[in-house]
Amino acid sequence: MSTKKLLRQLAEQRRGLLVPGAFNALSARVVEDLGFEAIYVTGAGVTNMWFGLPDQAFMGLTDIADHTARIRDTVEVPLIVDADTGFGNALNTYHAVRTLERAGADCIQLEDQVSPKRCGHFSGKEVISTDEMLGKIKAAVDARRDPDLLIMARTDACATQGFEAAVERAQKFSEAGADILFVEAVTTAEEIRALPQRLDRPQLMNMVIGGKTPIFGADELAGLGYGLVLYANAALQGAVAGMQKALTVLRDTRRIDEDPALVTPFAERQRLVRKPEWDAMEKKYQ
Repeated sequence: MSTKKLLRQLAEQRRGLLVPGAFNALSARVVEDLGFEAIYVTGAGVTNMWFGLPDQAFMGLTDIADHTARIRDTVEVPLIVDADTGFGNALNTYHAVRTLERAGADCIQLEDQVSPKRCGHFSGKEVISTDEMLGKIKAAVDARRDPDLLIMARTDACATQGFEAAVERAQKFSEAGADILFVEAVTTAEEIRALPQRLDRPQLMNMVIGGKTPIFGADELAGLGYGLVLYANAALQGAVAGMQKALTVLRDTRRIDEDPALVTPFAERQRLVRKPEWDAMEKKYQ
């Protein structure tokens, strides 16, 4: 089974599949190594970790396509790729889908924010008209070479037009051909519980640590009928906390020993980058 077909199957099972985000190839390898069944290539993570900038449209199509290709070469599990607003109008969206599919995406996420977009849990968002977003979704559907490539449509309308308007938009996105729906930044437990009852397509719920949406356990979200549960930047926030902890010790004590509670051991680091496999390959070609 292709990774695209597998991801469709996983989403349609509606069992609250946990999907962590990855911001580079090594973080993706860690996610896969820990047994997660899919990975989200996070635009916020790429922007934060590669540019040191906030999630406010500093990332371009080339950036996310390059990261997607490197991650695709590193892991075997399905990839959901954050394409922001499609990087322009419907024609730009068409081009973005072609580019990201070629890079190895199994699902491409598009959102209805006005460009320049911003993190869904920031204030000051605006959304484009429903009709303009429907044009982007239709362009995305037409652009895919593989009919199994999934299109995920996200709406940020909750923050600007209210929950009911967001649900209405999401339903229209479904009718336009979106395979997975993503209503971003709902703010109450009641809204989280209502969405699977209101929309027929598989849905993703975004759990942003410290964000505007109440945190629900994945098992509870599965019970409600969610297909996917996204933790886009748990790995990023954990990595930053780990760096701060280790470097504080180095600053204060002026040394770091190989303490697994503080740093990944040298041997584990080499295992994750598959050095033994490369060593074996080197011997094969000698």
